[in-house]
Amino acid sequence: MRDVIQKIVGTENEARLTVEAARTEADRIVSDAQKKGQEIVERARQEAFVEAQRIIETAVGKAEHEKESRLAAAVAKVESRIQLEPASRKSAIEEVVRCVCK
Repeated sequence: MRDVIQKIVGTENEARLTVEAARTEADRIVSDAQKKGQEIVERARQEAFVEAQRIIETAVGKAEHEKESRLAAAVAKVESRIQLEPASRKSAIEEVVRCVCK
């Protein structure tokens, strides 16, 4: 009987150690998964930032090009409507450009 009780106690201790080892391993696996998840999120955040910067730069370039095109069209329109001497016309155009570009 004593041998049976010792075997049961020994088995319980062995089971407790196995459970503790499994919990330790599970904690390590969870920690590794969390770390990898954080790395993935950070990488995605950086990629999104780079893409947003690229989109903004493209939009700014298009807006500047559009502004220049509209300004050139406005200058051409003013030139066609106003028949001035070359010096007066140049001065008027420079003033319009100065006002528009402010």
